[in-house]
This record gives sequence, structure tokens and C-alpha cells, in this order.
Amino acid sequence: MSLILPFGDRTPSVAPTAWVAPTATLIGGVTLHDSASVFYGAVLRADTDDITIGPGSNLQDNVVVHCDAGIPTVVGAGVSVGHAAVLHGCTIEDDCLIGMSATVLNGAVVGKGSLVAAGAVVLEGTVIPPRSLVAGVPAKVRRELTAEEIEGVRENARHYLALSVQHREL
Repeated sequence: MSLILPFGDRTPSVAPTAWVAPTATLIGGVTLHDSASVFYGAVLRADTDDITIGPGSNLQDNVVVHCDAGIPTVVGAGVSVGHAAVLHGCTIEDDCLIGMSATVLNGAVVGKGSLVAAGAVVLEGTVIPPRSLVAGVPAKVRRELTAEEIEGVRENARHYLALSVQHREL
């Protein structure tokens, strides 16, 4: 069974159609919207501000999400956050893919339909324009994504939605 813990006056809220793996942990002011999924080993710790995960978004194995006082973490709809990525006090707009082991720091905003490459580090306060391919340490915009690449990002989120339904049945 998942570890879903209140923290002070903050209690996680999980939509009935959302799925949380039995080894995932939600603490404090976490909100999971419809069809959101949190996979094995992920930790969402909203002890100092809120964490919101939008509809149909997925946080894959060992993702860590945190925030600071006054700096919530907001993940939009249809977002895929790859294995072992870290989101800290940032905003990820709709239809993005955050690659494996990428890090997005306080105050950063990743624009709609963007892809942050595996291992990239998006520094504090960075604003990434929509439809961007972002890579490197520190992360830099490399180019605009094609319509086909953006559809691939959306397909990844749909794939994880289907996987979450299968995992729910285990």
C-alpha cells in the first residue's frame, strides 16, 4: 500500500482515477488530478508548499518532487517525468517530457510542449519557451521541437496512462 501521509494541516488528495504505486510516497499538500500516475519509489513531499500533478501526467520510478515555502511545484496535464528526475519548486506546463535524471530547480518554468533531455539541469528562475528541446548542464534551448516530436511526447504520456491501468490491476 502506498505511503500517503498528512503533514501538519496538509493532506494528500488523490483523484479516484489517479494511481499511486504501492512503494510511492505522498506527503502533505499533494494533489493528484484525474488519471495522474506516480510509479514505484517516487516521493512527492509537499511539506512547505503545494505540489499539483495535472490530469494524465505520470511521474516514473524514483522521481523526487519537492517545493520551498512560497514556491510550489506545478505539473500540468499530459506530462511525463522520467525515471529519477527531480522537480523542485518549478512549473512544468502541459504536454512536456522531462527526461530521466533531469533536474528542474526553483522558479523555473518549462513551456508547453517542451522536452528536457535526460540529465539536463534547468537552473533556478530559467524560463523555457514552449516547444523547446532543452539539454545540457546548465540546460540550454537547443531548438524548437517539430510537430512530430511533440506528438511523440504526447504518445509517451498516453503509453504511461495505459501502463498505470495495468499496474493498478496487480
